[in-house]
Amino acid sequence: MNKSFSPTAGSPAIEIEFPVLVKAVMVDLDGTLLDTAGDLAAAANMMLVELGRAELPLETIKSYIGKGIQKLVKRSLTGSLDGEPDADLFEKAMALYERNYSETLCMSTQPYPGVVEGLNILRERTFKLACVTNKAEAFTLPLLRATGLLDFFDIVLAGDSLPRKKPDPMPLLHACTHFGIQPGEMLLIGDSLNDAQAARAAGCCVFCVPYGYNEGRDVRELDCDAIVPSLFEATRLIQKLP
Repeated sequence: MNKSFSPTAGSPAIEIEFPVLVKAVMVDLDGTLLDTAGDLAAAANMMLVELGRAELPLETIKSYIGKGIQKLVKRSLTGSLDGEPDADLFEKAMALYERNYSETLCMSTQPYPGVVEGLNILRERTFKLACVTNKAEAFTLPLLRATGLLDFFDIVLAGDSLPRKKPDPMPLLHACTHFGIQPGEMLLIGDSLNDAQAARAAGCCVFCVPYGYNEGRDVRELDCDAIVPSLFEATRLIQKLP
C-alpha cells in the first residue's frame, strides 16, 4: 500500500482491510470538501473591527476552526481554544459574525483539489452520498449550491438539522438509517477530531485528509483508518458493497 494511504499509528477501534467495502460515503464540509478558511476569517475580522478589536492573522483563525461557528467566535474573542468570553459580548459578537459571514460566504471558498473528481467517481460507482457538517444549514446549503456540489449528495445534514452534532454519532447514525444500512457499511471522510470521534462512536470507518483545519493539530494524531491526500485518492481505497 502507498504510504500516503497508511493507517495511522494509533490502534483503530475497527479492524479493516483495504479496499474498504461500503455502501455509502459521508463527507465533512469545512476543511474536507471546501476551503472555507478565508471567508470564515474575513467574517471574524469584520466582527472584531466592529467590536473595536484588532484583526487576527489568517493562520491564527485557521487554528480556531473545527468546532463550529460559536467556538470560532469565542476563540476569536478570547485568543484561546477553550476561552469563554463575557456572555453579553458573545451574544453581540455572534450576531455580528453571522451577518458578516452571510456577506463573505462565497467570496473565496472553493472545493479542494480532487474533490469534484472524487465525488464524480463515487457517483459513477453508485455510492450513496451524504454531506455531514456542523455548519448551520443557512450557510451550508448556499455554499454547496454556489460551489456546484449540492447535487452530488442524497442527504445534507447540517449542524442544526438534528438535536446533536459531531462528535456525537447522531448525524452519522441518522444517515445510516436514511440509507437503510448498518454503520459498518458507511465510511466518513473528514479532517478533524470531531469526525474521528463521531465515526468511532457510530461504528463507521473513517478516513482523514491532511489539508483541513483540525484546530491546527497534526491529522496523524487522530484515530482514523487512513490518511488520504484527497477525495480522489480515497476512491482508490474503497469498493462498493453489492
